[in-house]
Amino acid sequence: MKFKKPQTLQQIASILNIDFVGDKNFEILGINEIHVVEKGDIVFVDHPKYYDKALESAATTILINKKVDCPEGKSLLISDDPFRDFNKLTKHFNPFIASKVSISETAIIGDGTVVQPNVFIGNNVTIGKNCVIHPNVTIYDNSVIGNNVTIHANTVLGADAFYYKNRPTGFDKLISGGRVVLKDNVDLGASCTIDKGVTGDTTIGEGTKIDNQVHVGHDTVIGKKCLIASQTGIAGCVIIEDEVTIWGQVGTNSGITIGKGAIILGQTGVTKSVAGGKSYFGTPISESREKLKELAEIKRFLKDRKENS
Repeated sequence: MKFKKPQTLQQIASILNIDFVGDKNFEILGINEIHVVEKGDIVFVDHPKYYDKALESAATTILINKKVDCPEGKSLLISDDPFRDFNKLTKHFNPFIASKVSISETAIIGDGTVVQPNVFIGNNVTIGKNCVIHPNVTIYDNSVIGNNVTIHANTVLGADAFYYKNRPTGFDKLISGGRVVLKDNVDLGASCTIDKGVTGDTTIGEGTKIDNQVHVGHDTVIGKKCLIASQTGIAGCVIIEDEVTIWGQVGTNSGITIGKGAIILGQTGVTKSVAGGKSYFGTPISESREKLKELAEIKRFLKDRKENS
């Protein structure tokens, strides 16, 4: 999530009321999670296991819960609770603004787009030309929709990421400040849910078609010309490359990659990253030919044992 204008290290420290290490005029351009950070970003870390990863990332300001040696060319924000303070920054730079109308006056809707009754379109939403938005669709703030997109009834774009910190007092939510982006010629079926990114974008690529009742988690990136069948659940931070086919009732782990042109057969659990150009099946996932051979061997073994008992 980029700020509307650059901030200084001292300005950010003042907002959070915390100490800092580095030049007070050090430039900060935004906040992001570790997997999408760029130069100028703040990233937060609150566990020693991940200190090195954060300090060595592309982020140039690290919001951290211990004073450590500051890498050259970077700065530190020293917080007793980086998770809490990361949320403070999201609220400060991207505050929730309640809507009073069904279609925000700040929404931009392209020529030829049809919006059916009972659709909600939030603040700063952009919808391209010749789209069809069916009844009871909900499009949260800042979503971006391309041209020739069809969204069927009851689909929700931009709900919060499912991301919590387990504290003694209960689960503490990481506030989502990202967006949903649909490229041109995307079709979404009925009752799909596409969560926005925590700080970046959840993106569905050009020409991808998604069936009814599919969930896409935060910060996931789906490529071009993919087919995703009903009741599939895609976790957060997944990369699905171009021309992937995913059949019904598939589930994925977070943080994995499905390679270009892969085919994931129905009811598969995608527990790890898989290469493109192959067909996969089963839980844990493996190439479909190998999995079917395994099942045949098990069936043969059980038959032999029964005949010999």
